Amino acid sequence: MINILEAKSKKELKEFIELQWIIYKEDTLWVPPLKKDMLNTLLGKDNPLFMEGEHAFFIANYNEKPAGRICVGINESLNEKKNAEDGYITLFESIENKEVAFALFDKAVKWLKERGKKVVKGPVSPTNGDDNRGLLVEGVEGSPVLMNSYNPKYYVDFFEEYGFVKHLDLYAYYHDIRTAVNMERHGRVAEYAMKRYNFRVDSIDLKNIDKEMEDIKKVLDIAMPEEWEDLTPPTLEEVRAEGARLKPLADEDLILIARSEDKPVGFAIALPDYNQVLKKLNGKLLPTGVFKFLWYKRKITGFRIFVLFVIPEYRKKAVSGAILYKEYINGLKKGYQYCEGSTIGETNTAMRTDIEKTGGILYRTYRLYKKEI
Repeated sequence: MINILEAKSKKELKEFIELQWIIYKEDTLWVPPLKKDMLNTLLGKDNPLFMEGEHAFFIANYNEKPAGRICVGINESLNEKKNAEDGYITLFESIENKEVAFALFDKAVKWLKERGKKVVKGPVSPTNGDDNRGLLVEGVEGSPVLMNSYNPKYYVDFFEEYGFVKHLDLYAYYHDIRTAVNMERHGRVAEYAMKRYNFRVDSIDLKNIDKEMEDIKKVLDIAMPEEWEDLTPPTLEEVRAEGARLKPLADEDLILIARSEDKPVGFAIALPDYNQVLKKLNGKLLPTGVFKFLWYKRKITGFRIFVLFVIPEYRKKAVSGAILYKEYINGLKKGYQYCEGSTIGETNTAMRTDIEKTGGILYRTYRLYKKEI
């Protein structure tokens, strides 16, 4: 028997989080999230997505045991800007039982219908960021890189059998930065472009984080394409909240801002692949996890580039190439062996071309689904 319950209290939200340990208990590739951080996300602390509208968390019990979960909600701001009537789902998990999965989908659809929504999309990022977007539908075996999705293969069958169809594919590119990039040639092109078009590439100044976030916001306002259906430029408050969330993890040499004189023209945000550390912690920093974190942090071998934006007037001036070059050089100096560029929408051909030119290999695909309801 399947029973769906709404999780509202902190205790129930902790049960919502713990369900992942049931689903993945035998999966050595899964990376456990930090439970405290996930609880803060669910409670809405500095979470731009949950600030944008109503949402609800549901847990499915099967034969009186936790068996699945889903979060459903509405991004009112995005709907208003895109003239849409959409809802979203995120944080879906289920045992390998189609009835459990369909019961959760039914609950989410019913919830959205009651609020007049016409389409459901997902799985979206639970923070309106670039974390845990889509289902992993294709890719090499291995653990996910920091903040990327990971799921059993049967999730794809659940979504598609329920009637979800592809909305957008998101790509992840792998670079072995020790061998995949012709650094000498790439460096010459970057230096020539910076001199000819009068721009430079700076590492972020974390001591002046508010000003740096303002420059990133300026680029986003100009550079984010209007035709992107599911994204709009975040507010300055949202940008600052994201900066505050990522600051403890940041490496100044991996977050870069391109400027012409004092005008920001592009930026990239990359972080070390802390998933290599999180695998050792089993969701907890205390009491001994802090020491494990500090020890294994020194052994991280790669990093992930989350986003790279360039304003339109500088897109044909090799700014993105110069930013990528500095990412690779800085990464090599710190002993990193690889970088992942993700997630890049399939329609973002300019960015895909830039990454492929520098040796990136498409190796994983994440899919956002949609369904008319």
